[in-house]
Amino acid sequence: MRPESIFRGRVPDRSGMPRPRRAELLLCLAAVGITAFAGLALTASIGAGPLASSLGVFAVIALLAHLAVRVWAPRADPVLLPCAVALNGLGLVLIERLDRADALLGEPASDAAHQLIWTGIGVGLFATVLILIRDHAVPARYGYTCGLAGVVLLLLPAVLPSSISEVNGGKSWIRLSGFSIQPGEFAKVLLLIFVASFLVANRELFTTAGKRVLWMTVPRLRDLGPLLVVTFVAVLVLVYEKNLGFSLLIFGTVLAMLYIGTGRGSWLIIGVGMFAVGAVIAYNLYGHVRVRVQVWQDPFASYDTTGYQIAQALFGLATGGMPGTGIGAGHPQNVPFAKTDFIISTIGEEMGLIGLTAIIALFLVLTVRGFSAALSTRDAFGKLLGGGLAFTLAWQLFVVVGGVTKLIPLTGLTTPFMSYGGSSLLANYIIVALLIRISHDARSTAPPPPRPPGNLAEAQTEHIRR
Repeated sequence: MRPESIFRGRVPDRSGMPRPRRAELLLCLAAVGITAFAGLALTASIGAGPLASSLGVFAVIALLAHLAVRVWAPRADPVLLPCAVALNGLGLVLIERLDRADALLGEPASDAAHQLIWTGIGVGLFATVLILIRDHAVPARYGYTCGLAGVVLLLLPAVLPSSISEVNGGKSWIRLSGFSIQPGEFAKVLLLIFVASFLVANRELFTTAGKRVLWMTVPRLRDLGPLLVVTFVAVLVLVYEKNLGFSLLIFGTVLAMLYIGTGRGSWLIIGVGMFAVGAVIAYNLYGHVRVRVQVWQDPFASYDTTGYQIAQALFGLATGGMPGTGIGAGHPQNVPFAKTDFIISTIGEEMGLIGLTAIIALFLVLTVRGFSAALSTRDAFGKLLGGGLAFTLAWQLFVVVGGVTKLIPLTGLTTPFMSYGGSSLLANYIIVALLIRISHDARSTAPPPPRPPGNLAEAQTEHIRR
């Protein structure tokens, strides 16, 4: 293979067939074009601002991300990165729109500029992952180390003083000298690596052992150890960090990986039952858990206090209707924390149900292509890790949209790639980088040679007419 073929967009695989990278480049350009169109709509509605230069910088960052994939993962799925670029770009426009609204209220903000900086750092981290992890199976060697580091990062804010770990009532941050980070975002990636490596190392324990009860196989009590630990950690996060979102995210993803790895529905039933028992106990013991549930049941009963946020979000979604008010023509700033927890309500109000459906469709494509990459690889660790990474994106979106629309209690999670926040953006670019690495390795591996038949009866035959 000639080195220049990488930069011309056609990379031959082992069978000699070309692998074009032009599709990814065209899709990335389309994603940047969609972002630019949304920026023009904002400019037409509110007026000119620093958005034009920001869009130029964003286009360069997107191109650098594409070049990173082209050089270090040339056979990867060409759809994964453009989906992330489109979501990230639209998020930047919406954050800029909310910055303008804050400025009109006498509260100037530069969150869009900060998010653009985080985007550049995220793409740099994205490229670093592709460079350092040249084989997706390498993290399996450090599974237990990743698991320990993940638990430490997840529980660290709970043991730190509230002065440096608490924001808006939730202890899930580390704030030092004006710099803040949410370690749980990185902990979820490390925990997924640990769970995938643990399940692969103990596959027979989870797939064969157990007792048959009625229509399902019930695992032995000692085999429930990992699930009990995950349940304990999830409930601990719920209670001490007041973070229902991460509790649901971690537990739901691990449970899905158990099902993917074993194919047993009994794990799902037992896991949901265990979490339900823990949640009921937490509801009866801790007041902040009861407040979340009461607001979910009837936010208008406490409209002036705890229910104001979700009530305003519902008003915004109703105002947007099907077509939306148009970017810059609504009042999404009336919803507290519209840039972070409630950016979905901003989308629903100004882009309408049509725009919100398109955003969800982008996430659906990203998730499906992630699962496709996981299914394409031939090793069990790659399948489990890819499936877990793809599922966590879809599950997080479900939890966020469900909380904003009052389908489930409000969780405090952010929308991947779109909400303001550096920790979330960096972690999600790591997830996409790992999915791209898995996809590249799956497409680079030559298919196994066909097995010779054991006897003549097993040989493939073909009838030919003379």
